[in-house]
Amino acid sequence: MDIAALSMAMSQSSVAQQASLQVMSMSKDMAEQQGQQLTEMLKSVPAPHPYLGGNLDISV
Repeated sequence: MDIAALSMAMSQSSVAQQASLQVMSMSKDMAEQQGQQLTEMLKSVPAPHPYLGGNLDISV
């Protein structure tokens, strides 16, 4: 394999690796954003029955 072909192959490999890292970074950022949105959504939802479960009636 001559030097020019080796250089081209290494360059293509580098570009593919950079693209892969960029896609991984974008998916990580998207997952973080979705996690924050889910947390905000769960905080804004009130409990369905906040008065239930406060008392326990036991008879023996």
